[in-house]
Amino acid sequence: MPVTDPISDMLTSIRNAYMVHKDRLSVSASILKVNIVNILKEEGFIQNYKVVTDNGRKVIEIDLRYYKSEPMTRSLERVSKPGLRIYVPASKVPRVKRGAGIAILSTSEGIMTDKECRRKKIGGEVICYAW
Repeated sequence: MPVTDPISDMLTSIRNAYMVHKDRLSVSASILKVNIVNILKEEGFIQNYKVVTDNGRKVIEIDLRYYKSEPMTRSLERVSKPGLRIYVPASKVPRVKRGAGIAILSTSEGIMTDKECRRKKIGGEVICYAW
């Protein structure tokens, strides 16, 4: 069955895995998904990840991170969707939870966090929020 929005599907899989306290999760891989998962790792929302080949398909194995049996992320929210793309200029890059969370943006210089976008003074498409 084809997936209309693979990014939203991945974020939902991560949220669901956290809800049932899984330690590891596998999702299909793409360059965009790997970049998003890499940012989640750098920002401390997940423990680790690796891209492996499973029966000829590339898969991302994500190790989830908990603190005292509580998930490290409270929410992963998709912002820009295939039916409604959300673009922001550099001056309007959103702050998530007053800086406690992150926004992940797709820019002309690649996938980056809201903090990097403000530092480099570039805008782009808001992919998702995490806090």
